Amino acid sequence: MFLRSLNPPKKHSFFLFGPRGVGKSTWLQQIELLHNAHWFNFLDADLEHKIILNPSLFGEMINSLPDSVSWVVVDEVQKIPFVLDEVHRQIEKNKKRFFALTGSSARKLKRGKANLLAGRAFSYHLHPLTFSELGKSFDLKEAMSFGTLPKIFSFEDDSESKKDFLRAYALTYLKEEIQMEGLVRDLTAFRRFLPLAAQENGQILSYTNFARDVGIDSKTIRSYFEIIEDTWLGFTLPAYTRALRKRQVTHPKFYFFDPGVKRALSGELNIELREGSSEYGRAFEHLMLLEIFRYNDYAKKDFRFSYFDTNDVEIDLVVERPGKPILFVEFKSSSQVKEKELRTLQTIVDEIKNSEGLCISRDAVPRKVGNIIVSPYQQALEYIERL
Repeated sequence: MFLRSLNPPKKHSFFLFGPRGVGKSTWLQQIELLHNAHWFNFLDADLEHKIILNPSLFGEMINSLPDSVSWVVVDEVQKIPFVLDEVHRQIEKNKKRFFALTGSSARKLKRGKANLLAGRAFSYHLHPLTFSELGKSFDLKEAMSFGTLPKIFSFEDDSESKKDFLRAYALTYLKEEIQMEGLVRDLTAFRRFLPLAAQENGQILSYTNFARDVGIDSKTIRSYFEIIEDTWLGFTLPAYTRALRKRQVTHPKFYFFDPGVKRALSGELNIELREGSSEYGRAFEHLMLLEIFRYNDYAKKDFRFSYFDTNDVEIDLVVERPGKPILFVEFKSSSQVKEKELRTLQTIVDEIKNSEGLCISRDAVPRKVGNIIVSPYQQALEYIERL
């Protein structure tokens, strides 16, 4: 059991969003605040069926609860979006009762124009386990190979079971999030699309190229990426918007939310990540990027992220931090970064006023090369905060 980084409010309703398998329900069950809560689990097909047939039933059930029940948990609220109207009424009616509402998809909430309670409920996001949450259980190569979904750690050193779990996760996503919710018309085309999207993880998006490879139009491809984002399976990283040089790339990159799920979708689980290989380098970059994004979310830092790319300069991550210099970040998976590997980063930091450079690597100790801090990945978040 791992201690998560989220701290729920004690007297305010909240949404808890995140993809399937990150431990939303488990986390809520662990919170002492919710030990006496009344639970509605909309994955219970019988309960879902009854409320859909009789929409007033949900409110009647809440009204029947004793006053001593101060918290109500609604698990997978996107299954029946209209219940949020009743949640709204209940919050207005009873100032001493609060709601914890989980969801693994924003797609159905958006399509149904669901009542998101306009500030009456805070919004949180739960991610796979982070480096700090795992503590001594963190293993870099394992995290790069199989990701950090909580279930992965129940298999200990059983790599084959980890692979089986991740393959099953990918199939479950297709069946329960996509097929059952009717999010796409052509499931076969979406099946062809997903492995290609995973193989292109971290690359600059070209909807036209995807459309050609999958055999459908680029508008549909764009909608497929939106579905992945709406089900929290991935996110886009935009290109840096300030004009620093001519011919800057403007298309976004796309990243999946977990390295293990990415490798399952792309059919790469049986490919060993060997130090020095391009696959190892890309997996290291992916994991480190995810760590930074998760830290920003949990710590509420309001950082803005992008990447920078021209015909001669490419920077993996640009971090805009309120009240601080812009930070250019490069990820190097080597255990001893050479000075020549930092020339691009050094060039852009020298060129851009009020900027700083950070290289996140597997170096044993932090050091400074020119104006660039080279940081072991274990200390990288500290440097991002402190620089």
